Amino acid sequence: MSQAGVITITTRATVRQRPTTLPHRTAVATGAARAVSRATYWRRRAIVAVMVAVLVAVLVLVMAQAGAALGGSTLATPERHPAAVTTLVRAGDSLWTVAARLVPGEDPRPVVDALAAARHGTTLVPGETIEWDG
Repeated sequence: MSQAGVITITTRATVRQRPTTLPHRTAVATGAARAVSRATYWRRRAIVAVMVAVLVAVLVLVMAQAGAALGGSTLATPERHPAAVTTLVRAGDSLWTVAARLVPGEDPRPVVDALAAARHGTTLVPGETIEWDG
């Protein structure tokens, strides 16, 4: 003989009430039961809003500092030009000695080439001022 399955019949009277028709319950704090007022909710929301605003401000400042440390924007900082160096030609100077005074501690060959090209083969005259802006 085969075993019959269980059949459950539910009538409208035995159906569980929908959540919308359940009686209203108040929020319960830990410990004693007490109702939470509307002002408490607004206070909590205001505190969260202030905390979020502070967090956003801190993040913006940190990102700005990181951007400045990495070189910043070319739009925010003006282009830097090295200051021009000026020297006075002395008696007995050559293009090499003038170039050595214009860029001390560096290779004078590019400066000598640039000075020779700019002078078009003319000689140095004592008392002449030469300006180099690199």
